[in-house]
Amino acid sequence: MKIAINDHRKVFAVQEEFNAIFPNLKLEFHAKPHQSKGAADDEYCKQSAHLSDCRTVHQSGEITLTSQMTVSNLKQNFSDIYGLSVEVFKKSGTSWIPTGDSAGLPLEELNK
Repeated sequence: MKIAINDHRKVFAVQEEFNAIFPNLKLEFHAKPHQSKGAADDEYCKQSAHLSDCRTVHQSGEITLTSQMTVSNLKQNFSDIYGLSVEVFKKSGTSWIPTGDSAGLPLEELNK
């Protein structure tokens, strides 16, 4: 599955496309990208924001998602190609928990 990335897309549109493929996972965009040697800002972009508000690289294109892609690879692709810092959360009951320790697992496995 490919998701279009450009400055005019809204955060919620990308989140909806991601969620259609992985319904038990949630994608959040950091309001400010990671610093080169620092932690990510804990603030997330509003769903109504344009991707241009959350990114440092304003290149348009598509990101290809596969079931075997790991969270680490997904985060790296968003960051390297589009200047977007993202986090992936897994549904646990009625809560969403960060996938931090599971970043090496394939998206399909985390989605189960």
